[in-house]
Amino acid sequence: MNADSKNSRTPMLGLRKLPARYGAVVMPLLLSILMTCIVSLVSTLRSVGAGPDFLRLWLGAWALSWLIAFPTLLAVLPLVRRATAAIVRSA
Repeated sequence: MNADSKNSRTPMLGLRKLPARYGAVVMPLLLSILMTCIVSLVSTLRSVGAGPDFLRLWLGAWALSWLIAFPTLLAVLPLVRRATAAIVRSA
């Protein structure tokens, strides 16, 4: 296996990497999954406790919050990048 084919696979899953042009969608996708998972877990746990229905309630809250968060991230990310560039000195 040469170096190019080794670098074209994801380290954990061994799947082929996507072309760079998909980065603008993959980054907000992963960020929205992670953030909504954590926030919905904490808020669901705090509001209903760790009862028998917790997993069902949490997954429902997670799904709804992700449906809102992912398109929101896609829409606001260019604005956030411009705001960051206005605040942070370039390298």
